[in-house]
Order: sequence, then structure tokens, then C-alpha cells
Amino acid sequence: MGYYKVPRSVLFLCLFISFCLPCQFLAYEVEADQPVQLLIDASEGSGRRIPDTLFGIFFEEINHAGTGGLWAELVSNRGFEAGGANIPSNIDPWSIIGDESSLIVSTDRSSCFERNKVALRMEVLCDSEGAHICPSGGVGIYNPGFWGMNIEQGKSYKVVFYVRSTGAIDMSVSFTDSNGFSTLASANIIASASDVSNWTKMEVILEAKSTNHNSRLQLTTTKKGVVWFDQVSAMPLDTYKGHGFRKDLVDMLTRIKPRFLRFPGGCFVEGEWLRNAFRWKESIGPWEERPGHFGDVWMYWTDDGLGYFEFLQLADDLDALPIWVFNNGISHNDQVDTSSILPFVQEALDGLEFARGDLNSKWGAVRAAMGHPEPFDLRYVAIGNEDCGKKNYRGNYLKFYDAIRRAYPDIKMITNCDGSSRPLDHPADMYDFHIYTSASNLFSMTHQFDHTSRNGPKAFVSEYAVTGKDAGTGSLLAALAEAGFLIGLEKNSDIVQMASYAPLFVNTNDRRWNPDAIVFNSSQHYGTPSYWVQHFFAESSGATLLNAALETNSSSLVASAITWKNSEGQSYIRIKIVNFGSTSVNLKISVSGLDPNSVELSGSTKTILTSANVMDENSFKEPEKIAPIQTLLESADKEMAVQVLPHSFTSFDLLKKSVSLRIKEDDSSSISSI
Repeated sequence: MGYYKVPRSVLFLCLFISFCLPCQFLAYEVEADQPVQLLIDASEGSGRRIPDTLFGIFFEEINHAGTGGLWAELVSNRGFEAGGANIPSNIDPWSIIGDESSLIVSTDRSSCFERNKVALRMEVLCDSEGAHICPSGGVGIYNPGFWGMNIEQGKSYKVVFYVRSTGAIDMSVSFTDSNGFSTLASANIIASASDVSNWTKMEVILEAKSTNHNSRLQLTTTKKGVVWFDQVSAMPLDTYKGHGFRKDLVDMLTRIKPRFLRFPGGCFVEGEWLRNAFRWKESIGPWEERPGHFGDVWMYWTDDGLGYFEFLQLADDLDALPIWVFNNGISHNDQVDTSSILPFVQEALDGLEFARGDLNSKWGAVRAAMGHPEPFDLRYVAIGNEDCGKKNYRGNYLKFYDAIRRAYPDIKMITNCDGSSRPLDHPADMYDFHIYTSASNLFSMTHQFDHTSRNGPKAFVSEYAVTGKDAGTGSLLAALAEAGFLIGLEKNSDIVQMASYAPLFVNTNDRRWNPDAIVFNSSQHYGTPSYWVQHFFAESSGATLLNAALETNSSSLVASAITWKNSEGQSYIRIKIVNFGSTSVNLKISVSGLDPNSVELSGSTKTILTSANVMDENSFKEPEKIAPIQTLLESADKEMAVQVLPHSFTSFDLLKKSVSLRIKEDDSSSISSI
């Protein structure tokens, strides 16, 4: 090893660091040792009831959230319509098995479905015998789904398609690996020429013999002739409640206990142009007859299998109230004049009748024919999305408002205009508030609604999130800022009626927006830290907000307290604390208004969300790197001294002693991940 002479300046720097570092550590300890008081009044009658609807979810068709995600359809562009109504059409992602010497594939407008006339025509030039024998395995078409189909061993899948032919057919329907080499499930369909001379529905159940998360669906033959296909669908039989939703993704929703579901967008409702806006009447009825449309805001085709009816059904399945956002005649680039808006108003009234009308009404009868004779519990509608500044918004809004109020006096109507800082100039039951900003800005907005007028419409914070470099693709820093903001909403829940994070889902193969609450691909999923934050508030809706006061000069600490009951009737006090700062805080919690010895030690818990680095994220490799960790709270009492870690979100659930909860106090059961 060679000799290196250390410069005098470096020696001086080392001496400086060795002197200052102990001071820095001392300052850290001094700050950590400064006690902070949290005073909570839990006396009977001192709290305020939180609205039953406070925390819910907002679904937008963005990032392939529904098409290729929540909606369990495996086939992409199942009706060959994504290329548009004109022919020849782009049939992507369908591809050809074989070459031009063995088959010719094209599109024509010969379908039996009036609203989606494009069908695929396949002329097979080879045969199973003779001079031109088809290659081994046959020729045909395949569909890779949405970046690979997830086919799992032992599970069954229903494949449906419509076919007609100039002659008899002998066809193989199969799931294979991405190259078509390995077959996971297969069935043959044989039909005489007379059976398929007209469009005929074929249906087969395939049971997978092995698993492949990147599979494809194939339709192949070795029989010469001309065959037409249309509306090719493949769905797992095992969907959530049998209603067509991907079970693992819905399970993620049920875990945060949403009280409402806002749908179907966002910008998806508006469209870049009105011709591409979501229209509810085009999304109901038999799936084969739905025309689908190009979502020109997020730039992909949706077949609208996940339509108006399915959104209402999902809300029903989640025991959440539906909130329907409909187009008010305004898109990003064009808008209908108020003098011509009445057809749009009638469309909204028809949509309400579809959801709420009885069996004798025109649209209620359509709903019943789709399998839901009972009306849906639709109580809220949002008239447009982010359109307040548009020229025709107020005029159009008033037309919708007056017509809906006359027909459905109980419907709560939500305006796009923000009423948090100044009175609205038009009637509304609620106003929409959207905020996307940096972590520090959102955390500082903990007090956003402290001074909002308590008179007039309630606030609906329907879209909030930390975005930009602070967020990454879902950081702890973003989640902590959002937690502080939500505590502020909880404490202002006398004026804030509802709140939902946005966006909800992202297919990792098509990120149109960062960050998102739930990330998925064909077979995997995980929640970002922002998703896990929502777990801390799952019990808040309908709970009682207690008076909680922090005695501190720190601007990086916020807290709230509620009382809530679990499904067994056991009563808890939940104390939530966000430490947005970089140092630990010694916190003394004092709960007044409780009877002596009223806190049960066995059953009281502490839950914490934190990580080593504020920019840490979850991933498919580490799906719960940042997730709430729950432990038994051994020091549970009305008076507690606790340490709140830096950059953390912590909750304490104190079980009231009037009930009994027994938890085995061994090492294996004392720690769990929520």
C-alpha cells in the first residue's frame, strides 16, 4: 500500500466534523426528549359524528384500470372494432398464425350486430389433406390479451365467440404460452355447414392443465374454407360474486371499506372531443352488442364491457353508494350551447331511470332484463368533471339541476365549482374539490377547510394525491403528506362530506399517470403506500370524532382521535398521528372522560407505517416493503408516553374495557401485517 500525505485542510475538516457531530446528535436527542402533549376528550356526548360517507374510492378508466384490469375480460379488441368502423380495420393486438400462402385475414362489415358491424374474415387456403397441407397445429388467429393472459392450473375459463362459414368447420380453441408452443387448455369445435351458414354463438369451457401468466388465446384450423369471427370473449369463471370483476383487485378494494364509488371518470367522462366521451346508453345491454369507443383522453380502446350497469353493480357488491359522473355537454375541446343542451339532459334523466326506475318504467325494465330487478341505490350525481371555467358550464349545469330536482328531489347534485373559499353563484348540494400537488404543499393543507364557511353546500374532495418528483411511482413521502391531509379532512368532516384518492388503479404496462393507489399486471398486484394510508381511515366513516389537541410548536405533527366499533360491537378509541418531520417525537397522550381502568390491555394495538427512506416504494418484488405493521400495545392506558418515529404514520387502538377481546400473547401472534 502506498503512502499518502493528508493535506492540512483535510485534517482541519476532520477535526471540525468530529467536534460538530456530537453536537448534532445532542440536538437530535434534545428535540426527541422534548415532550409533546396530545389531549383527547373522550367523555360521553363530547364528540361529533363523522358522515357515513366520508371515505370512498374514485374509479376512472385510465391506465387500463378497467379494460385489461378490474374487468376480467381476457381478450383485447374482442369485436375487432378498435381500428374504427371503416374497413379494412386494424385488428391489433390480434395476430395471424401461418403465412399468406396458407391463409388470408381481412375485415368486412358483415357482423350480425348492428352497432358493431366489423367482423374478421379468415380464408384458409390449406387443408388437412391434398396438395396443400396445413402446417402442424393449423393456421388461424391468436390474441395475447392485455400484455399476456393469466391462465392458472385448475381454473376454468369460458370462451365465447360468434362464427359463420361457407362450409363445415373443425376448429381448435386453446390457451397456449406466448409462443404457441405449449398448450394449457384446448377443445375442438366441429359443426356442419348448415349449422354455421348463419352467425352462430359458440361457447366452450376450458380447464387449464398448467399455469402461465403470459398466455394467449388461439383459434386454429386445418380445414380449407372461409370462416368469419366476431365478438370473441374469454372470461375466468371465478370472478367476484360472479359479476365479471377480477377477484384479487376487488379484494384490495374491500379491505379499505369504501363507503362510495365515484365513476366512470374524470376526464374519461369528458373526452378530448364529445364524440369520444363515455355515453352510458352505449355501455348497457348484452356485451356483444355494445359498440365500445376510443377513449381519446387516455388514448386506448375500451369495449365497454365494464359499463354503466357494471359500475352500479360493483358499488352494490362493495356496499358502497354509487356516485355517477355524467357528461354535461362539454369536452376538453368542444361544448354544446345551453340552448341545445336538452338532449343531454334527457340522457341523464334516462340514466337515473335506468338506475332507480321500477319494472314498469322504460329504462328500469332494461335494467331488470340485465339481471337486477331491484333499483340501485343511486343518490348522488356529479354534473360534469372539472368544467367550471368553461363558457357554457353554468348555463348547462342549471338546466341539468332544475330537471333532476323536479324528477328526483332527493338526488344530491355536485357542481364542478369550488365553494371552499367563496360562495357559489348557483345552487348545489355539494361542490367538487381536486388537488394534485407536492408533498409539502399537501401536508400544509391539513388546515385547508378550517375556515371554510359551514353554511351552504358540503365539500367533496373527489380527487387528491401527491404528484411530481415527491411521489415517484408511489413513495412513502407522498403517503405521509396525504395522511396529514386526510386527518385535516377528518377533523373538518362537518363540512367535508366525502373524499377519494385518484387514480385508483394502474396496469404497469400502460402508466398514463403517476402515482396510483393499486398497481397490477395480468397476475400480480400491490398497494402503494398511499393505498395503505387509506387503511388507517377505513373505520372513520360513521365514527365519532373526538376533540384532540396537540400542544406543540411543531408544524410537522398532526393528530386526530375517533371512537368506533367493530363488527362484534367492541368499542375502540383510535388515535392517529402523522410525523412528517425527520426526528422522533416523545408524545404524552392523555385521554380524559373515561372511567378508571376502562382501557383493556389485551386487545389494544399499535399500527405503524414507515420505512428507512421517505422515497421507498413497494414493487412486485417487495409488495409490502411499506405496509402497516400491527403489534400489541402493552402500555395501553388513559395516560401513555410513546415515541413517534420520524417520517411515520402511527395509530393506537385502545379497546374499551366494557368488552373483552382475547389475543394469544405469543411471539407468533403479537405481530402481523394488516
